[in-house]
Amino acid sequence: MKKELVFRGAATALVTPFDSAGIDFAAMAKMIEFQLTNGIDALVVCGTTGESATLSDAEKRSLIEFTVRQTRGRVPVIAGTGGNCTARAASLSEFAAKAGADALLVVTPYYNKCTQAGLVSYYRTISEASGLPYIAYSVPARTGMRIEPRTALEISLDKNAAGLKDAGDSISETAKTISLCGSALPVYSGNDDRILPVLSLGGKGVVSAAANLIPGSIKRLCSLYFDCRVSAAAKLQTALIPLCEALFREVNPIPLKAALAAEGMCRNILRAPLTELSEQNLRALTEAISDFRAEGDTRL
Repeated sequence: MKKELVFRGAATALVTPFDSAGIDFAAMAKMIEFQLTNGIDALVVCGTTGESATLSDAEKRSLIEFTVRQTRGRVPVIAGTGGNCTARAASLSEFAAKAGADALLVVTPYYNKCTQAGLVSYYRTISEASGLPYIAYSVPARTGMRIEPRTALEISLDKNAAGLKDAGDSISETAKTISLCGSALPVYSGNDDRILPVLSLGGKGVVSAAANLIPGSIKRLCSLYFDCRVSAAAKLQTALIPLCEALFREVNPIPLKAALAAEGMCRNILRAPLTELSEQNLRALTEAISDFRAEGDTRL
């Protein structure tokens, strides 16, 4: 069953900007416009990079509504609605549909891990509640569980299953999933250092954290590949590696928020238990950003 793509190319997993009172919606608007100006293909709100685990249900609903209003249909808005409670995830998904979100990003349950059969049931429950296309999200380093290739195939039988964000650590499993599912479940890279490898296997794009900082470069990498300029795409992917290492040296989005704050995009405020980036890693990040901007996207 061939599925219509929610997006093709680069989607940004937006950070959530905070101020002393809570969510900084002025900064959120600024970041959304920055993304759109730089040609990003879709926006993800309330994802892992957006510190969704420490957002209240009311904050998530406000963020989804705000992002839909601010974006005004210029690109798809994908709402992160997954969690470790199926009923709450289904309720938030239903809300996102009513708020005008175009699709959902649904992470696997965490801590109270389920079986692979439980995953299929989880996604079907959320699908029935919202009726929206959804991208299942496998990130075993955070959740302790993965969506196995044959489970992905079973999920793909749902008419609303519109993709898989694969942030796993096994490129061979990614290849198996793409081989099994084909166009029935488009695969997106969930790792900025593996965009090109996933595209080369038949992936349709990336849900990117780094795009908060460099949306034009992430978009360009995808466009180069789609335009069959594989050598240029490979050079850009290679140039991204040192920056990706610096951005993920501490838990995402700790380094990312430090970088965005340095550029005046938002305050460097994180929700506990996250803490500010260490001085040593901040210096390394600043150097990596400077090096990338001096050389990374200009060598092509």
